[in-house]
Amino acid sequence: MNDLLSGQEQTDYDASSIEVLEGLEPVRKRPGMYIGGTDERALHHLVAEVLDNSMDEAVAGHATRIEVELHEDYAVTVRDNGRGIPIDPHPKFPDKSALEVILCTLHAGGKFSGKAYQTSGGLHGVGASVVNALSDSMVVQVARNKELFEQRFSRGIPLGPIEKVGAAPNRRGTTVTFHADEQIFGSHRFKPARLFNSIRSKAYLFSGVEIRWKSAISDGETPQEATFHFPGGLSDYLKETLGKATTYAEAAFSGTVDFREKFGEAGKVEWAINWTPSRDGFIQSYCNTVPTPEGGTHVAGFWAAILKGIKAYGELANNKKAAQITREDLMSGGCALVSCFIADPAFVGQTKDRLSTESAHKMTEGAVRDHFDNWLAADTKSAGAILDFLVLRAEERMRRRQEKETARKSATKKLRLPGKLTDCTSKDREGTELFIVEGDSAGGSGKGARNRNTQALLPLKGKILNVLGAASNKLTTNAEISDLCEALGVGMGTKFNLDDLRYEKIIIMTDADVDGAHIASLLMTFFFTQMRPLIDHGHLYLACPPLYRLTQGAKRIYVADDAEKNYWLEKGLGGKGKIDLQRFKGLGEMDAKDLKETTMDPATRKLIRVSVDEDVPGETGDLVERLMGKKPELRFQYIQENARFADVAELDV
Repeated sequence: MNDLLSGQEQTDYDASSIEVLEGLEPVRKRPGMYIGGTDERALHHLVAEVLDNSMDEAVAGHATRIEVELHEDYAVTVRDNGRGIPIDPHPKFPDKSALEVILCTLHAGGKFSGKAYQTSGGLHGVGASVVNALSDSMVVQVARNKELFEQRFSRGIPLGPIEKVGAAPNRRGTTVTFHADEQIFGSHRFKPARLFNSIRSKAYLFSGVEIRWKSAISDGETPQEATFHFPGGLSDYLKETLGKATTYAEAAFSGTVDFREKFGEAGKVEWAINWTPSRDGFIQSYCNTVPTPEGGTHVAGFWAAILKGIKAYGELANNKKAAQITREDLMSGGCALVSCFIADPAFVGQTKDRLSTESAHKMTEGAVRDHFDNWLAADTKSAGAILDFLVLRAEERMRRRQEKETARKSATKKLRLPGKLTDCTSKDREGTELFIVEGDSAGGSGKGARNRNTQALLPLKGKILNVLGAASNKLTTNAEISDLCEALGVGMGTKFNLDDLRYEKIIIMTDADVDGAHIASLLMTFFFTQMRPLIDHGHLYLACPPLYRLTQGAKRIYVADDAEKNYWLEKGLGGKGKIDLQRFKGLGEMDAKDLKETTMDPATRKLIRVSVDEDVPGETGDLVERLMGKKPELRFQYIQENARFADVAELDV
């Protein structure tokens, strides 16, 4: 029985394992700082935070089963048979249980020192308390030492102390039931299909866990009960994903390497990859079972190993053209899954979209490279087919580049007009960027701030046409859209070909005001409806220009909003004298130095990658149609439903 305690209760995971870094912050006031917003994606992130804690117990070897249940009232229960959250008094807060400290304090958990967990998906000690703060009801039950304890909360506040509610002779672990607060998330509700897919992917990521799914809500397609257990891990996942698609290798290249055996560090990496002519390539990556949709160092290390391995094999096979293969060629038709487990991972942002731990690159590359070399040598039939395919892709890419060089020269001649394209000098798409800016003044500042070799500028006159509802002849005759398509080197709709794109990154750089946001929305609508693959393949970005510059003596910082500005005005910058405050009403008011340092220099800027969250197919398109389409009554309805969630103090009206 998995629920029965085997031997003596673990003694190394108790209240002293729970470390508190700082007190509770107003999560409810700014949920976007912790879960990325208050939309449907953020809502479903709550389940991921709770599920990650149970997965950490499984990966650490303390749990074998997790249950996830969606109730009729859209409450969610996550139950595991792990050790159970400690319920004894916390050493630093003797009047509170460790359970209460974890759920009511940010940055409190057992994952900072590495004593309770060697690797974990929840590392900031933020997840459980954030879910509690954003739920109008949370009930936590803990079965430890054959006893059952319970504590209830509402919007982050305990409704009473922890209580013993009975005996639990054949049970252990933690059960969390929460109901998301409608004051925060409005009319958004959990979608069975979205939960089902994310839960199933978790089961693939750790072969030692069984996850049971149950839903009282039916959408007509998603099973209401299911059990996931995949002994083959990622290789099973890839096999199911590719289905009956033709592949160049009979069996995927897959494996698992323990980092401790090879590098002396805690953790491991698991991967699976195959190439197919039947579909576009993709890579799904994870760190400590948490999805990293923007990749990171583990993904970079994986592709480095594959690229070096295939080039080395090509050299052994006396195929000189193999030297021309690039990562771009590998990813076209290459379907890959990469999952790593490491101690103390560093992510970009609380939602952990991209891994930034430097050592993950070296360890992943070293682990995968050795196995890839051996796999290629052992299966020469598959290796030869993959090599031939990649060489063909490389030749096609080089041919397109030569054609694009000619097209770039002709496009430059056509667009050498005041306020039009200022091109970069690089002849290769890789590493190049096109900044779409509003007006000539912003274009003038951008010209002085850009890297002439890799960064191009295209100023637009006013607001671009709203393509939703516009007649097709308006699209083809609109001057701004025509200039944009010509600068990018691509057509619209069915005529769009990603291979023709002249720049690696397309960056929308508008003013940090209402008009700028509107222009950015119109541009994103255009790209979503007319050039969707450009978004799907990660080429579209939003620049993040600052709103203020604060100067105190020799100290100078840039801030993005009023809250951050007020914080530094109160705290001071550490310089001498009065703080000088300048608000940038537009990019044109920034000198080239400011614009380069804050918005255009890759070493110091921040970019937001535009992506489509399609766990539930068609949902993004429906929302775009609702907000940007021809029916004003749909926009009015949306405003009515969501107006009460807007921060009135931050509205720029």
